[in-house]
Amino acid sequence: MLLLIQNGTVINPGDHTEEKADVLVEDGKIKKIALQQKVKADRIINAEDCYVMPGFIDMHVHLRDPGQEDKETVETASLAAVHGGFTTIVAMPNTKPVVDNSDVVNYVHNKAKDVGLAHVLQTGAITRGQRGEELSNIEDMVEAGIPAISEDGKTVMNAQLYREAMTLAVKYDIPVLAHCEDANMVKGGIVNADKDMEKMGFAGISNSVEDVIAARDIMLAKDTGVALHLCHCSTKDSVRLVQLAKQEGIRVTAEVCPHHFILTSEDIPGNDANFKMNPPLRTKKDVEALKEGLKADIMDVIATDHAPHTLIEKGVGMKKAPFGIVGLETVAALTMTELVDKGYLTIMQMAEKMSYHPAKILGLDKGVVEEGKPADLVVFNPSKEYVIHPEEFYSKGRNTPFAGRKVKGMVMATVVDGRVVYEKG
Repeated sequence: MLLLIQNGTVINPGDHTEEKADVLVEDGKIKKIALQQKVKADRIINAEDCYVMPGFIDMHVHLRDPGQEDKETVETASLAAVHGGFTTIVAMPNTKPVVDNSDVVNYVHNKAKDVGLAHVLQTGAITRGQRGEELSNIEDMVEAGIPAISEDGKTVMNAQLYREAMTLAVKYDIPVLAHCEDANMVKGGIVNADKDMEKMGFAGISNSVEDVIAARDIMLAKDTGVALHLCHCSTKDSVRLVQLAKQEGIRVTAEVCPHHFILTSEDIPGNDANFKMNPPLRTKKDVEALKEGLKADIMDVIATDHAPHTLIEKGVGMKKAPFGIVGLETVAALTMTELVDKGYLTIMQMAEKMSYHPAKILGLDKGVVEEGKPADLVVFNPSKEYVIHPEEFYSKGRNTPFAGRKVKGMVMATVVDGRVVYEKG
């Protein structure tokens, strides 16, 4: 099949080129990038006024499958992914059962192949059952195709056990995706530890809950040489820690989610659990530090921490509801609106943080728009304005704090392995 994407502006973070060109795709690969190609294509996409970018790669998604299919499934998450421009998503292991063996890894990978939309890469849990007591069979899961190990949703509090896992990650040449949260310091906290939240009667989670573990993990990465990736960073000091680590030559990368670079605890409208996530929404100083960290390329990746829950679960108020919000279908527009349009990022940096850098961290031959490379692409209209309506999501989850928000930037088409898996309308 020949696919021709015409009249778009091609963004290639691989060599930092931005050019008006047509993209010809054949047999799952990019065949030719050139102006005004005269070919008889089987399918044509008109990308006038749009960017043609490498397909987005989300390093942080909760599929809920297996075990919590009432919240999300591999299929609905894949639908949400391609609707949001993602051609690859990386699933966290805190399912039921936990992904701590090759059987569960194979279950997710096989199901994703049957669905046939986005590429789904399943991470493996660091410890059995995520209980923090003994290591999972990491070698077995590596053979099954995990791209990384993670205890996301929890932190491995036993530093020596964690160090052993890092040593294995070095052996198998995979990164460790770190959830930085000192479990001993949380003490029932559900929001940021500040006076406004105290007035509402909500227990707080201090910045140090994250920062203490981020510092520990960076020191362990220095000790072991592992490629460490810090998930969902939310504090100003996490940016500083990553900056210092990179200056020291430590192999550390970090991600920021839209809710953390846009919202603060001041935006929480009372008892609305759609504003409850972990880490929590922080202060204006934290938000500004995260944005500046992204701008300065200290923070490498924009991810979603897509965490769907049912309406019933999120409808019981802040104190009782679970942590988490969805993000696959809103992140591109929020990034364009809040970072690119406001001068924090260029469109090239957006492509780097949502495609190129994730691919590099995960060791994937993706994240670029180049001849001969896999045709994982997104056609993105940067000026299309609309209002976020959760009822239009493909995800089962509707739990977003951005409902009713006006944004700019719409995914017009998503191409995976040369197949058009989503097209607007």
